[in-house]
Amino acid sequence: MKLGVFLPVSGRAAVPEVLTEAARQAETLGFDSVWAAERMVNPWEMTTRYPYNAADTWFVPPESPFLETLTALTFLAGVTERISLGASVIVLPYRHPLFTARVATSIDTLSKGRLILGVGIGWMPEEFEALGVNFKDRAGMSEEQLQIFNLLWKEERPHFEGRYYRFGEVAVNPRPVQQPRFPIWIGGESEAAQRRAAKYGDAWFSYFVKTTAEELAARFRQLQQWATEAGRDPGSVKLCSVRPIDVTAEPVPQEEDSLRGTPEQLVEALRRFEDVGVEHMALQFHRGRWPERREQIERFGREVIPALRS
Repeated sequence: MKLGVFLPVSGRAAVPEVLTEAARQAETLGFDSVWAAERMVNPWEMTTRYPYNAADTWFVPPESPFLETLTALTFLAGVTERISLGASVIVLPYRHPLFTARVATSIDTLSKGRLILGVGIGWMPEEFEALGVNFKDRAGMSEEQLQIFNLLWKEERPHFEGRYYRFGEVAVNPRPVQQPRFPIWIGGESEAAQRRAAKYGDAWFSYFVKTTAEELAARFRQLQQWATEAGRDPGSVKLCSVRPIDVTAEPVPQEEDSLRGTPEQLVEALRRFEDVGVEHMALQFHRGRWPERREQIERFGREVIPALRS
């Protein structure tokens, strides 16, 4: 199982010096990927429930700095050499697909084929409203964008006529270094999101929703069935995941869905996910401010990664 780490693209640590050091540290420690989260704007007042933590609340204060995802990945491409560069996840309706395609191919070119484009349809109505995008149209807009990404580099003169996007014959060159294009990992936990991943994605990028390894695997088997129904080889869709992680000094009681404990406990927990077919896991170190998270990442890299790969 490949392992990635989220970098601090928000908060006071979101500065060039810290990002450079963090990305190079991840590369040196043997992580396979670094990840940048997405937020276009942060509303001062929000009533929407955040669907991806136990408290149901969005945890980034409005006054906190937050770098744009694809810009951050472009910067990281220039300060690293080997590590993959992941977006987790860009909200497709916020950008025109031709603009996203141009930026993504540029990152893939400048990084020599290291981009992983994680995508989703979004969850925050307040952000859609601020950007002038209809929240109710987000699924249809996203599916058309995925169709466009699968079309752009298959034809010499691609064109598209949809409900939300229309364009005549165009070229988006250079073509991605990765062929037929950079990998697209589709996030989301609903049945609709899983069907979308089964139909269009190179991976289902499951976000932590308190599922055990076995429960995650069962949901993925259903997704593979949907991929078959969509006329795809189910083996062409990978199972990947985002999980919060906490490295502790002392052993803690283990929960089947948790990545919290000593390095020895974490090795055991991560192997459960590896055993059920998770191919790539992006880890979010949340505890404390950046210096404390940096120490956790270093300990994980020194003690957990070698044990997993021995």
